[in-house]
Amino acid sequence: METAVNSRTANGVATGGAGNLVLILDYGSQYTHLITRRIRQLSVLSLCISGTSTLDVIAKLKPRVVILSGGPHSVHAAGAPSFPDGFIEYAEEHGVFVLGICYGMQLIVQKLGGVVAVGEKQEYGKMEIAVPEGEWGLYGPEAIGGHQTVWMSHGDEAVKLPEGFTVVARSLQGSVAAIENRSRRFYGLQYHPEVTHSTQGMETLQHYLLDVCGVTADWKMQDVVEEEIKVIKGLVGPDEHVICALSGGVDSTVAATLVHKAIGDRLHCVFVDNGLLRYKERERVMSTFQSDLHLPVTCIDASEQFLSKLKGVKDPEMKRKIIGREFICIFDDFAQELEEKLGKRPTFLVQGTLYPDVIESCPPPGSGMTHSHTIKSHHNVGGLPKEMKLKLIEPLKLLFKDEVRKMGNILNVPESFLKRHPFPGPGLAVRVLGDVTEGNALEILRQVDEIFIQSIKEAGLYDSIWQAFAVFLPVQSVGVQGDQRTHSHVVVLRAITSEDGMTADWYYFDHKFLVDVVRKICNNVRGVNRVCQDITSKPPATVEWE
Repeated sequence: METAVNSRTANGVATGGAGNLVLILDYGSQYTHLITRRIRQLSVLSLCISGTSTLDVIAKLKPRVVILSGGPHSVHAAGAPSFPDGFIEYAEEHGVFVLGICYGMQLIVQKLGGVVAVGEKQEYGKMEIAVPEGEWGLYGPEAIGGHQTVWMSHGDEAVKLPEGFTVVARSLQGSVAAIENRSRRFYGLQYHPEVTHSTQGMETLQHYLLDVCGVTADWKMQDVVEEEIKVIKGLVGPDEHVICALSGGVDSTVAATLVHKAIGDRLHCVFVDNGLLRYKERERVMSTFQSDLHLPVTCIDASEQFLSKLKGVKDPEMKRKIIGREFICIFDDFAQELEEKLGKRPTFLVQGTLYPDVIESCPPPGSGMTHSHTIKSHHNVGGLPKEMKLKLIEPLKLLFKDEVRKMGNILNVPESFLKRHPFPGPGLAVRVLGDVTEGNALEILRQVDEIFIQSIKEAGLYDSIWQAFAVFLPVQSVGVQGDQRTHSHVVVLRAITSEDGMTADWYYFDHKFLVDVVRKICNNVRGVNRVCQDITSKPPATVEWE
């Protein structure tokens, strides 16, 4: 099904068609982003915000449906996150449908007068549930009276329901699996319908949203393009100029093309060589910008500036922050040069920030701190100084990678560009563990990465892989090369498959392919005598090593 988008913008946030938004309150589940993705796959706009957002924030978004996500908390724990005071009254007064998933269901039960207790039998993983005969809101006719496999992950359970609620599914162990109060529009699932292990989960979500809640599946990417162009035209005055930071990746390229379509030659693109690029990346990217995209791009060589600031820095978060600050300094300087040339200083900076960047940089609630458990700060999310002189335009910040590629197709961005693997904003700084300036780590990594990527392309595997890259480890190992004992560097190869970068699995290479790649690396890259493969999924790992 074509992903659809119909966005409008209020206070810088695209919120979707009035009365048709599915709003997810995030309580920290590792699957929360999947709810967002699955609902968008139904051509319905969904947004995810903190579960502890104020009632005013929720009300301004005017959701048709609010989903309370799962989470690692117990409703009995001190400081356990919850929806704001007045939320229940707001939902009932405005006819908002509310669905609680896992922890979210337990919140509904507890807040509406029921009882949640520690379960006698905890349920984790695949479980069978039974949907009894009846006329239920949560389940369509094809599910009623049958069994289905679902994904459970809970220790607490509802032992007494609030007044007016009905159990509409139970696990085969007898625990409550689904509840509803149709007159009050409150529903709950103790399992996760958004994961693929719940075999009929998508059917349940589709039935609930479209048939029960009356949401219209009208979220179309063409509408997003048209709406974003209107928003950009409205935001940028007729005499104002905009800088766009191009990285050579899909995100910034699509963002630049979108803004260029909106304001034309008042967009000034800049590509920064920060000394952390891949093998011959600068030459390749600049050639593509000029010959294929026809974008006016200024190339700035700032490698010495970046590397001097990163010298001796080992902490990955500090590296990201430093890189973010240096980018902004360069953009400010570039804006100053444009001011001298144009007689008017550019006002805005365009960045290709995506929804996963925002989600991963803004941790879930429940720890007592506003921002805790940060997975990692992104250079274009967590590293911007408060005194930044340029205002941000982030036209893609509510989209996932696959949605950006669809937008790029509409904007006629070359397919070769749209199929490029993601590359992190901080570049090789997060692929050289530790000090990136130590020895010749960057050069070794470039050579290893080039051999790996070219081998993947030659084998016809590039488009089957979401992302592939090499990592330089700050350790050395003993080896034997040319009948001599060596003490050389260790590198890691990582390749993953994914839909949106939020979850990922490692790519299974043929044994012969790996043998050939390792041989090429050890024979052609001086200083490497050991090659490892990362076979960790996400979670528990992130895609990048830092």
